[in-house]
Amino acid sequence: MKTIVITGSTRGIGYGLADSFLALGCAVTVSGRTQEGVDGAVATLSAKHEAGRVMGHPCDVTHYAQVQTLWDAAHAHWGRVDVWINNAGCTHLQAEFWELEPEQIKAVVDANLLGAMYGSKVALRGMLEQGSGSLYSMEGLGSTGRKMDGLAVYGTTKCGLRYLNESLAHEVRETPVLVGALRPGMVVTDLLTGKKDRPEDWERAKRIFNILADRVETVTPWLAQKVLANDKNGVCISWTSRRKIMWRFLTARFRKRDLFG
Repeated sequence: MKTIVITGSTRGIGYGLADSFLALGCAVTVSGRTQEGVDGAVATLSAKHEAGRVMGHPCDVTHYAQVQTLWDAAHAHWGRVDVWINNAGCTHLQAEFWELEPEQIKAVVDANLLGAMYGSKVALRGMLEQGSGSLYSMEGLGSTGRKMDGLAVYGTTKCGLRYLNESLAHEVRETPVLVGALRPGMVVTDLLTGKKDRPEDWERAKRIFNILADRVETVTPWLAQKVLANDKNGVCISWTSRRKIMWRFLTARFRKRDLFG
């Protein structure tokens, strides 16, 4: 039975991954910033799956000591950690860079980049000590260099995260540990629907989302299966491909989708 730790897994893609790994027979450690959120997610998942394969532990990934404690708790409970997924992150209001408050910039950089660095450091040290393991980080808009107005900070963190992932994969190449990346594409979560803060842009954006985006329950089972099947270092597991994007645009006029109805 594979043991999985997922940061930021009390909701959204992280929760969907936890649900999907449990459905595949894995043991999962759920984590989020608050004990209340963790308890709620664990209760819901335990009611749906075998309760003995679910545990939870709160963790704010911007605090290194809390990340280390999350590893220690999961390792002590399961005996080992086979897969660690850096999923925790946040975004900011879609706005020009110079309009963002310094506190907003710091919050996004801390969660998306520093948090992933802390998680990677803790997981890699632990996995090298136990002799095996796989580390994955959640990439997103900006990882491929694509730009979007109003999301400069978020995109910058994901671009940096790609460099981190590739660098770590290079550093562990002679070890029994694997490093990879996950790219779920556009997924309907709070990070996506939060763009409603610009009502004048929302209707136009929603048309694109209905063509390209998917629901959590569609994407996460596929990602979980790919993670468990992967045995290669440096892999980027991407739900979206150029062929898929082209096909969706070509068939959009005939295949109406409403992900927000």
